[in-house]
Amino acid sequence: MTDSIVSGAGVPQAIFKEMVSLRRDLHLHPELSGQEEQTAERIINHLKRIGVHFNTKVGGHGVVAEIPGKTKGPFVALRADMDGLPIHEETGLPFSSANKGIMHACGHDGHSSMLLGAAEILAKEDSPPLPVRLIWQPSEEKGTGALAMIDAGVLKNVGMIFGGHLDRHYPPGTLIVTEGAVNASADVFEITIKGQQGHGARPHETIDAVVVGSLLVTAIQTIVSREVDPANPSVVSVGRFHAGSAPNVIAGTAVLEGTIRAQDPKVRDHMQKSIARIAQAIGQLHGAGVEVDLIPGTPPVINTSEMSHVAKEAALKVVGEEQVLPLRTANMGGEDFSYFLDQVRGAYIRFGAQVQGREGFPAHSSRFDFDERALATGAAWFVEVAKVAGKHLERE
Repeated sequence: MTDSIVSGAGVPQAIFKEMVSLRRDLHLHPELSGQEEQTAERIINHLKRIGVHFNTKVGGHGVVAEIPGKTKGPFVALRADMDGLPIHEETGLPFSSANKGIMHACGHDGHSSMLLGAAEILAKEDSPPLPVRLIWQPSEEKGTGALAMIDAGVLKNVGMIFGGHLDRHYPPGTLIVTEGAVNASADVFEITIKGQQGHGARPHETIDAVVVGSLLVTAIQTIVSREVDPANPSVVSVGRFHAGSAPNVIAGTAVLEGTIRAQDPKVRDHMQKSIARIAQAIGQLHGAGVEVDLIPGTPPVINTSEMSHVAKEAALKVVGEEQVLPLRTANMGGEDFSYFLDQVRGAYIRFGAQVQGREGFPAHSSRFDFDERALATGAAWFVEVAKVAGKHLERE
């Protein structure tokens, strides 16, 4: 390959420019979970142009491509997500979303573009040791896309799988590889309180659902502070509290909705049980009926020692030792890549993408953006981990 190379990443300049163009096009036309039809079409058009075989409509609007290896054997799978979020963009970028109320506020436009760059590099270079399967997954934000693709057979004959996420906490050119938990579980709870409605002037005739709900909001915060080892990161948050119809009417019903997040499966189970226990106890204390509905979400993403070493070996070859970093703080975000890791060995890393002067705009923010140099670093890592993992699988 004779094109000039993007500094520090080993990616041809022409491919880097293509990735930037693709990212901006995807950013301009974001689509919500389950609606990624045009996003898939853009990915397909690029795969056609570079001559890579693919399948479409896998687990919804998913796209799956394959690169042959030097020898037959299990696939090394590489995964990127595709969907946007229901957020009105306020970045002021010249390629800001043209779709009202929808935005790529989590970097999935970048993930999809860097995997397309990796596909082109793999297609042009000498064949990797073993075949590579490239997965563009829909509906990550809903936590349902990975399961749909698994049901569609995307992991058939896959020996290892790898993915990653842009991260504004680290400078571009860095790769963040950590052994152990890298994402938390993300479960949802809904608590319905049934009291007795009445006049605001006669509270003794009522069972006040607002009072019961308020006590619950406070009480469940003690789960993390008093029941969980501080060494195990965990979060319980109440995001919605619905009650009441008028200022002089004591509410007879209330509904609380929130999220439970943990990096340890045992802590996750304990927190779920504690919420149910506390809710029932407070309901009994005030004579209110309480119903607790726990909706399981994505499990935690946990890198094993073996797989984090494979991911790190590739990262070291791409950016060098000084630019390979561990996670500095626990990441409590959810990620349905965990479903893939329940089935197949693999690892999940993060791509440094901080934009100077925009550090205060996190993912899922209307002003989220990332440094596009991270596209080259991410694409180079995808290429290298396909090679490194293939060699590991060959030796087994």
